[in-house]
Amino acid sequence: MSVASVYPHYVTKVERKGRTTAELNEVIEWLTGFDESALQQHLDAGTTFEEFFAAADVNPNASLITGVVCHVRVEDVEDPLMQKIRYLDKLVDELAKGKAMEKVLRR
Repeated sequence: MSVASVYPHYVTKVERKGRTTAELNEVIEWLTGFDESALQQHLDAGTTFEEFFAAADVNPNASLITGVVCHVRVEDVEDPLMQKIRYLDKLVDELAKGKAMEKVLRR
């Protein structure tokens, strides 16, 4: 599955709750190290999640992301790729729920 196929759903989710695409991109940059330009290149190229996270410099504090997404506790996910995808989902959920950026970004 490509990141570009899911990204518009992330945008819709956060904007529906009063957050911005810029905030979403900031969350993605925190997790992956991809700035807005690099993210856009991945979206344009149709990069799969596997390729996306293989190229990412995942934030060392990502392990601080805990909680449940789709009835699954993210810290218990055994597959490394699926765990990174769930980390991203959890961050998007927290952003959409109105959490302060400081808390979402584990600062």
